[in-house]
Amino acid sequence: MEHVDVLIVGAGIAGIGAACHLRRRSPGRSVLILEGREAIGGTWDLFRYPGIRSDSDMHTLGYSFRPWAAGDSIAEGAVIREYIRDTAREHGVDRLVRFGHRVVDAAWSGETGRWTVRAVRTHGADGAGDRDGATETETVELTCSFLFGCTGYFRYDQGYTPEFPGIENFAGPVVHPQAWPEDLDHADRRVVVIGSGATAVTLVPTLARTAAHVTMLQRSPGYVMALSRRDATGARLRRVLPDRTAYALIRAKSIGMAMLAFHLSRRAPTLMKSVLRRGAIRRLPEGYDVDTHFAPRYDPWDQRMCFVPDGDLFTALHGERASIVTDTIAGFTETGVCLASGTELPADIVVSATGLNLRILGGITLRVDGTPVEPSETVAYKGMMLSGVPNFAFAIGYTNASWTLKCDLVGEYVCRLLNHMDAHDRQVCIPQAPSADMPLEPLLDLESGYVQRGSASLPKQGSATPWRLHENYPRDMLMLRHGTLRDRGMRFARVGRPAEAGAEQDPPDQARAATSRR
Repeated sequence: MEHVDVLIVGAGIAGIGAACHLRRRSPGRSVLILEGREAIGGTWDLFRYPGIRSDSDMHTLGYSFRPWAAGDSIAEGAVIREYIRDTAREHGVDRLVRFGHRVVDAAWSGETGRWTVRAVRTHGADGAGDRDGATETETVELTCSFLFGCTGYFRYDQGYTPEFPGIENFAGPVVHPQAWPEDLDHADRRVVVIGSGATAVTLVPTLARTAAHVTMLQRSPGYVMALSRRDATGARLRRVLPDRTAYALIRAKSIGMAMLAFHLSRRAPTLMKSVLRRGAIRRLPEGYDVDTHFAPRYDPWDQRMCFVPDGDLFTALHGERASIVTDTIAGFTETGVCLASGTELPADIVVSATGLNLRILGGITLRVDGTPVEPSETVAYKGMMLSGVPNFAFAIGYTNASWTLKCDLVGEYVCRLLNHMDAHDRQVCIPQAPSADMPLEPLLDLESGYVQRGSASLPKQGSATPWRLHENYPRDMLMLRHGTLRDRGMRFARVGRPAEAGAEQDPPDQARAATSRR
């Protein structure tokens, strides 16, 4: 049976980044990436709806080790996809990917110190892995010493669409942005986009360029904030500084601004509400009903903020081709959407921009020495490992900042951890749950619908380090990039021997060896 040192699941922005970190920081290891679809890029290859773009600054969504060189800070999906693929080619990790391999389960053996991973291999797929178009499948198995899940946290094969009453009455197409049809023609047609999140605020101004009219139908509003598409300060820095120096400064500035906005939202929500409201008023048509359509019932950052480049959503609302309606759906007719207020929105196309289905670890079933692992019954260690699960890590990015910031730190930490184990002749690392008296809470602290629907399936987190997900980049950087590897939450072992307390100090000769190898 084939064996590799590190098996990465997923060839999206996190998986490619993880492989690059291993190539750079732990180059002697054999690495393999299994990808269920037929392309590199993950989310940025899957989502093809009109106008898809980053919802955060690319100087932070880009990798720490490969500067974002494009002019736009808010980038289109196709540009991000090429950035990921170029990064893979530049570091040679594109050759490590096996496409059409959807991992279904993994079993750890304490006796051998290895994972046995089972994947369904699809031949002749249409690029969607587990969608229609496959002609043949087979099951393949291989082993690895360390398993690294970089699958994101939503279902790639299915977006979330609620049960709309009477939707079967509608004569036109009903589409979800996650599965946007390539041949859907919206030109000169009336489109109703249901939703108020990042996807909806992206679709509306884009569709409005050619549609007869686009209506964003929201049950309740979300916070919307305009960002400049191009970073003027960054452009000036690039003119006078070397690329890497300029990138580091621009990245630091972007991180600082994002953290400032988040913490101001948490500590002074009334002030932040006022700032966002004034910003919307300045960009909207005079007399626009801001309090109906742009005043959410929750505080800023209780759900993810929606960013619009150069305020394009606000600009679209100045014309005749875009509008927002805040109401609930009562039903559908053949030609439109009936609202609780008694009005009907005429529609030729309905877009259900209603969110994602959460799925932790890509739906992979884990077993440890024959015992199934239920992620919701584990505690996350440093926001990247599961209590009681040996030699396993997963990459989940921030919800209040760019996804890649956290994934980069996780990739670096895994390299540090593996190098440390080599230096100390240890083959197994096992995160431990905190004491039973520590209060636990959901891993993700967001009120967004997709999080609330799937929260019960996620690991828990504790109230203190190393079992706390801080959502704080500087703090996580200190812990994951520079902090100790032998803390009270980690145990190390040799294969076939009992685990040791992580907080115990290494013998002096081993400590010197570890330092020299790092």
